Amino acid sequence: MAPSRASTSTSKKKRTSLHWSEKETDRFYLGMRMLGSNFSLMAGLFKRRDRTALKNKYDRERKINPAKLDDAMFFDPLDFDRSKFPEETDSESEEPSSAEEPKESSKKVSAKGRKTAKSKQEETRMKKIQHSAVDPKDQMQRMAISDVLISGVGGLGVEIAKNLILGGVKSVTLHDNSLCKLSDLSSHFYVSEADLGKKRAKVSLKRLAELNQSIPVQTFTGKLNEKSLKKYRVVILTNSSLEEQLRVSSIVRSLGNALIVSNTQGLFAQVFCDFGEDFTIIDSTGENPVSVMIAGVTKEEASVVTCLDETRHGLEDGDYVTFSEVQGMVELNGCGPRMIKVLGPYTFSIGDTSSLSDYVRGGVVTHMKMPKKIHFKPLADALEEPEFIMTDVGKFDRPPQLHLAFRTLDAYIKKEGRLPAPWSRKDSQQFVDLAKELNSSLSGPSKVEEVDEKLLATFSHVCQGDLNPLNATLGGIVAQEAMKASSGKFSPIVQWLYFDATECLPANQDSLTEENCKPSGSRYDGQVAVFGNDFQKKLGSLRYFVVGAGAIGCELLKNFAMIGVGAGEGGQVYVTDMDLIGKSNLNSQFVFRSHDVLKPKSSSAAAAVKVMNPQVNIKAFENRAGPESEQFFDDDFFAKLDGVAIAFDNVDARIYMDRRCVYYHKPLLQSGTLGTKGSVQVVIPDVTESFSSSQDPPENSIPICTLKNFPNAIEHTLQWARDMFEGLFRQSDESARQYLVDDKFMERTLKLTGSQPLEILEAVHRGLVEERPMNFEQCVHWARLHWQEQYHNQIKQLLFNFPPEQLTSGKPFWSEPKRCPHPLEFDINNSVHLDYVVAAANLKAKVYKIPQSRDLQAITKMLESCIVPEFFPRSGVRIAVSDAEAAAAANNPGMLQTELPSVDSLSGLRILPLDFEKDDDTNFQMDFIIASSNLRAENYDIAPAADRHESKLIAGKTIPAIATTTSVVSGLVCIELMKLVQGHTNPESFKNGFINLALPFFGFSEPIAAPKQTYYDKEWTLWDRFEVTGEMTLREFIEYFESEHKLKITMLSQGVCMLYSFFMPLSKRNERMDLAMSEVVKRVSNKKLEPHVKALVFELRCKNLADENVAVPYVRYVLPTK
Repeated sequence: MAPSRASTSTSKKKRTSLHWSEKETDRFYLGMRMLGSNFSLMAGLFKRRDRTALKNKYDRERKINPAKLDDAMFFDPLDFDRSKFPEETDSESEEPSSAEEPKESSKKVSAKGRKTAKSKQEETRMKKIQHSAVDPKDQMQRMAISDVLISGVGGLGVEIAKNLILGGVKSVTLHDNSLCKLSDLSSHFYVSEADLGKKRAKVSLKRLAELNQSIPVQTFTGKLNEKSLKKYRVVILTNSSLEEQLRVSSIVRSLGNALIVSNTQGLFAQVFCDFGEDFTIIDSTGENPVSVMIAGVTKEEASVVTCLDETRHGLEDGDYVTFSEVQGMVELNGCGPRMIKVLGPYTFSIGDTSSLSDYVRGGVVTHMKMPKKIHFKPLADALEEPEFIMTDVGKFDRPPQLHLAFRTLDAYIKKEGRLPAPWSRKDSQQFVDLAKELNSSLSGPSKVEEVDEKLLATFSHVCQGDLNPLNATLGGIVAQEAMKASSGKFSPIVQWLYFDATECLPANQDSLTEENCKPSGSRYDGQVAVFGNDFQKKLGSLRYFVVGAGAIGCELLKNFAMIGVGAGEGGQVYVTDMDLIGKSNLNSQFVFRSHDVLKPKSSSAAAAVKVMNPQVNIKAFENRAGPESEQFFDDDFFAKLDGVAIAFDNVDARIYMDRRCVYYHKPLLQSGTLGTKGSVQVVIPDVTESFSSSQDPPENSIPICTLKNFPNAIEHTLQWARDMFEGLFRQSDESARQYLVDDKFMERTLKLTGSQPLEILEAVHRGLVEERPMNFEQCVHWARLHWQEQYHNQIKQLLFNFPPEQLTSGKPFWSEPKRCPHPLEFDINNSVHLDYVVAAANLKAKVYKIPQSRDLQAITKMLESCIVPEFFPRSGVRIAVSDAEAAAAANNPGMLQTELPSVDSLSGLRILPLDFEKDDDTNFQMDFIIASSNLRAENYDIAPAADRHESKLIAGKTIPAIATTTSVVSGLVCIELMKLVQGHTNPESFKNGFINLALPFFGFSEPIAAPKQTYYDKEWTLWDRFEVTGEMTLREFIEYFESEHKLKITMLSQGVCMLYSFFMPLSKRNERMDLAMSEVVKRVSNKKLEPHVKALVFELRCKNLADENVAVPYVRYVLPTK
């Protein structure tokens, strides 16, 4: 979000004050809207109440009308005219060698259907636009042929290089003539004490090259001139002088390439981007194109399109769309991009359709992403006429001040030959005076009305610092900008971004003196320069629990090691993760290497960060974070912790850990990512709400009958295939396995309600009788017959019940959103048909521990002997057309029970239910799902079919973590950690963060205070509880609350067990009244108390003396010491 955006306009209007235009305001709300519409998929990573707080804070400061949040009122975030469109070279003079760049290929995209009547020139233009809009793979191809040079490989440079190498550019060149110094240990995670005195670029090269063996990484130590820079699509300067920046900017600009300038100075950071005179954005947001079924199109000059069943279209004024599957008005099918005007959330206009055929029914409208051109100013001009991306609306006036501060720093270094000394009041006064002098010499937008002396003095005090969290945050942002410059994907920073974390400083800064912050020969000197020695000791003594060692977890552990968390006396970092390292983890979880595959994530990550900082004390566990691991993570474990950092995406586990932190009164740092989006939330004991206090709405689920009989999108067929896998190879087989090993399986099954007993017993009967194979050939026959049942027989039966011409209430039954299917005929020469049989047969064989086979010739021969019965549709077969009808079907399982073989007759049979694992390409699972889904799509004429990558994402319900976002998020987490260590308790000092690097959007809000409740005159929050120590009977417990708290207990529960209630039968209640509370729990739960359990948690429903229901805290009931 920028206080001034670039455009194609040539206007040179200067700003005299910092205000947001309507266009800039719209950009902010675009970010807010995307948080709301897309982050709900993150199942709680982005909290609705935090978004509301952020919006409210903005509204208070800028007096913006909240009505702008209506879907139909969002504008385009960029103002433009839519009609336009490891080698090593240490030579001082030679360029680094590089492979020959492959030529870009372009594919001509032909339009489907009849073309609209336009001039040849307009048709040509539309074809070019359409090509750009529908060829997203070209974006990755562009990036894969882009060479990037990074000048300066300190803590910031190595973060950028790491993210770019993991991101997949063509090559990365490291330009650095410096030797490794002790100060590098503060934030350079690839420099060790053994490397001191060595060339920093060479040390970095070796370790960076290991990250991605397909990306050449090389060094260059010559001069940056036109000859050496011409091959680099992107040049990145880190912590360089302004003179050098201007010199290189002139060269890069003349070559038509992109320049990024980035600096971190203690708690302050700066980014500048110049991507050239005319830079084309292929895809401004990275969101999947909107595709919606339509119910009608009017035939008139201002034609109105209405979406089906009140479905919001999600489009904006000026968007372009195309159509498919329209009946009647067929001229719209495959038409060139049509600009729309939004009329409402369910309707929009597409212009003149009066000359087209009459609309009959059906159709799908699809948003077409269009290229955008923006203009960048060269650095020399941008210095004087700065345009800013806002990173924090609460610091609205900061960017101009920091713009001045960085320019003043360059002037100070020129004048004094050094940086200002840490926390030197003398130097800071000189710095402020110099800033005032410089500001008075400026004119136009770069001049501030009044110099913020306190802010600039703080800048001077800390600018010698080198902080890993700031480098991690900026390293992710800059690497993403470099990939934007290479690919044209996502909206770039135009043109300045400033960020600061001054809230990390203590409220009382008297202890921050030159003496306390001067270098002492420690690896943490870069941090001591900002916070002092005492703070560093606090970090070293921390005991923190990191839950998850995936993408974010690896980054967090690296950051913890760099800043010294748990590296001092009494300090300790604990990490747990139950997963093993997979090949797919290597492109985002940077501490792992190929030789780590199939090793535990937690112990491998711990070993890797121990190399980065040998002083860190770290212990790894391989346990799941949940009730089953409470014998490891018990009261004693949590008692010694200073806090918890969550770094995984399982929502249930997040909620569990959140509740544990509330129970033990521990700070919680939670974070998550979704592609280019990321979030950070800080939970402060006794101050803020917890992670569980608010939840985003659940994902929209696909109705069962849509999946079973009426799919209309590839997502439906993939979910159907995923469910098919679970049903065939896990759930049914798990039921059969339990029948074999569990004596009480039948008793427990028959007690289930509804149709569950029948469904389970049918599955057991299929697994043990009907479909039990004895050899691999029988597995092949089963797979062939199953293919016939799913893709031929069931479709024929469906069409028998509901013929294509059937009418319902006078309208065609097969009308949108229902697609009329057609049965498939098995063809052994069709690769998809054969893929299905091969995958299904091998999965069936694995379940029954039968040797598998990949011999296609042998499998083909086995298929020849398979007899496939001819199918005839039957009358009387009922097919549910709604979920309500499906739920009403239930039968008596009694007859089926008698047909099951006895367990004794099946001795020796072992069944292995399969767990879904999408990342193992050798286990046939994704082969089965892809083939199943694409066959189903062929049944219903759903196009296009999904490739393997798309199928993995949808079937696995995942969006891959990307290195840039995890880097930013992990840096923000550690910034909040530093505030906790400082002892801040004021919510205004903390920031819950929401980012989308694609836009780019940065939103920060204060954590929401814990909601307060009262009973009588006592105020309480979720952090409060009743403490009861020592054993007492249920009767004594109830009397205690009546006498001590004037509360009458009406209901008492522990977990899911109801221990006492006013409506409980009197005999049962009396039976429990004189039992000890622990004994009541054991009897009701039918479980013994584990030895590690030292206290029980009771939930109460109470009435006050006025016989009114009141909400009260929970009870922590401490058991007697054994």
